[in-house]
Amino acid sequence: MSDYLWFEGIPFPNLQYEKERLEEIRDKFVIRDEDTIILTYPKSGTNWLTEIVCLIQTKGDPNWIQSVPIWDRVPSIETQKGYPLLINKEGPRLISSHLPFHLFPNSFFSSKAKVIYVIRNPRDVLVSGYFFLSKTKYVKYPESLTTYFEWFLKGNVVYGSWFEHTCAWISMRERDNFLILSYEDIKKDTKSTIKKICDFLGKKLEPDELDMILKYSSFKAMKENKMSNFSLIKEYIAPNGLVLLRKGMTGDWKNHFTVAQAEAFDKVFQEKMAGFPPGLFPWE
Repeated sequence: MSDYLWFEGIPFPNLQYEKERLEEIRDKFVIRDEDTIILTYPKSGTNWLTEIVCLIQTKGDPNWIQSVPIWDRVPSIETQKGYPLLINKEGPRLISSHLPFHLFPNSFFSSKAKVIYVIRNPRDVLVSGYFFLSKTKYVKYPESLTTYFEWFLKGNVVYGSWFEHTCAWISMRERDNFLILSYEDIKKDTKSTIKKICDFLGKKLEPDELDMILKYSSFKAMKENKMSNFSLIKEYIAPNGLVLLRKGMTGDWKNHFTVAQAEAFDKVFQEKMAGFPPGLFPWE
């Protein structure tokens, strides 16, 4: 784990992250009441939700998502590239972040800014993360899924423990400006999810506009859109070419976990997530 940047107990990639910047974000960055924030643990459907929200903003017109890279449309607050874009942007901002609760800008907690938090079956998050790392130079690539499985359960992966990240953020679920969605529900009924997001953001769509959003936020459309599939990422990050969208499915973990791993994961999940109401996690 020596190739990570550790800050407040959380491992970050050395590339694009700095301790001083992370401190500044937490202590000084001002979240505005009119901001909208897409918040996730990595590999939970961040870019899918981002594409949907961008298309809601344009009422289904694909011109923006097909002409501007996704990281410029909705900058990540904690990256070297995203932070200055957000600082200098006037008016309402679309912001993305993977930051854990205790490192998020303190200003948010007294603001009216709206957060959409997406959760996903952590077993699928684990598998997706493992295959994603194989294509990048962000951090040292684990030698096997077995190794990464052990790292994940201990929280020794980028952005730390899924369990701690999720527990802390979903404690905000009763706030009016906080919406929880699951990757599984978006996949199961995308149209209803888009309507729910519109209600949360105070947006209204005509039926044909909704159809356009469904069309251009589909897995196929995003996979073919070079502004959204991360194929523009430079070689020093992804020497073999990076395709962010691998399968876009639920339950892929069943193709990779052994019976022993599935049982071990179930045990940790039950221990870490005890106390939350039934039905909060649609995959259980």
